Amino acid sequence: MNTTHDSSSDTGTDEQAPLKTSGATRTRAPVRSARSRAREFALQALYQVLVGRNEAPAVDTFTRDLAGFSKADAVHYDALLHGCAEQAEALDRLIEPLLDRPLAEISPIEHAAMWMGAYEFQHCMDVPWRVVLNEYIELSKRFGGTDGHKYVNGVLNGLAPQLRATEVASDRAHLRARK
Repeated sequence: MNTTHDSSSDTGTDEQAPLKTSGATRTRAPVRSARSRAREFALQALYQVLVGRNEAPAVDTFTRDLAGFSKADAVHYDALLHGCAEQAEALDRLIEPLLDRPLAEISPIEHAAMWMGAYEFQHCMDVPWRVVLNEYIELSKRFGGTDGHKYVNGVLNGLAPQLRATEVASDRAHLRARK
């Protein structure tokens, strides 16, 4: 499923919202885009699929009732949750050759992040590959183990040239030309 893209929703960086207190300005937590929120909710839902062996439709119903879901891009969330659940075996086949251990030994958070990154590389062509990579590294930092984000980074960096060959090659050539 190719989701529509709002160019302001996937910048690859989170903006800081200023917070005024007693004349001084501090920054709040990053303001996440609707797409970033969708990824966060989908990650949590896929965790339940992986760990609890729950069916995606039941997890979907539960997740939509969580606080803050209304601020998420529901279309992107649907694509990620249902797409990854339906294509789990195919996504695992893409990921497994890049692992240094059996898939069963991978944290469910990192596993779900790799599924989602691979899925977006394949089906969300409107999202730049570097944004996909950054989003899942950041989610892994927030929800995964201490160095899980490094593992997700390595696997998704290995998949990007396979699944987005033209885009990655063009991007890397452009960077080399600027040096």
